[in-house]
Amino acid sequence: MPKAILQRDHEIITGAIAYTSKKPERMDQERGREFFNITKHSDGHRTCVAHCEIDDAPSVMRDITYSLDQDWMPTDCFVRISVGDRFMGSGWFRFDPKFATCETFTALEGRVSQRMDLDTPLVSFQNHAIACDAWHLRQYDLSKGPGTHVINPLLLSSPDHRGATGPMLFSIGMGIEYVGEEKMTVQAGTFDALHFRFVSSPGLPQEHPLYDIWCTSDGEYLFLRAEVGGYMMTAYELVELKRVVFG
Repeated sequence: MPKAILQRDHEIITGAIAYTSKKPERMDQERGREFFNITKHSDGHRTCVAHCEIDDAPSVMRDITYSLDQDWMPTDCFVRISVGDRFMGSGWFRFDPKFATCETFTALEGRVSQRMDLDTPLVSFQNHAIACDAWHLRQYDLSKGPGTHVINPLLLSSPDHRGATGPMLFSIGMGIEYVGEEKMTVQAGTFDALHFRFVSSPGLPQEHPLYDIWCTSDGEYLFLRAEVGGYMMTAYELVELKRVVFG
């Protein structure tokens, strides 16, 4: 038989996330937005491309391309940041089982090359796209029921809470609490959800407030909603979602 001309055996998931304030003087006012595109290939490896905007001055714009293999292990990531409508930096990250590397250029540091040795393969990478925050939750063993799990190390593209510095490699730990299963309704629809909470982040220069986050329970860990307390007082909600399956 003739070889097929076309290959269509992937899935595309596109969506939008609204950023809103929960501060009393700005209750439910829009403070940013995010648009993402996830491509899932037939063997299970996937890539998220996201454009993120934070309007709070100085404004932050971030573009990321983040890829995982079929076992959800990070392989590489590109991050570009502007702050106050000016270029801050761009960098490319590569993750080997024994080390992580970064090649970046920033407005403050110039050209930087980094290498961090790893005792164990890196299981997750924080690039500050909200859509990708839910992918950290994959590390929790749901068969254990409600409880806590620590990812250590977790590498970041920036230790700043808004992801507005670098981008460069930075290592912390992250504590995840699994709260349980819930039915979650957001603007994009109603979903069977898993409720988690980020409870600690040892190694950050400034402690991050508690961060509640909900994702789909279908094994895809798609972001649905998040709420952050403390000084941040902000929320994030999935407002659009579309799936296209080829093949």
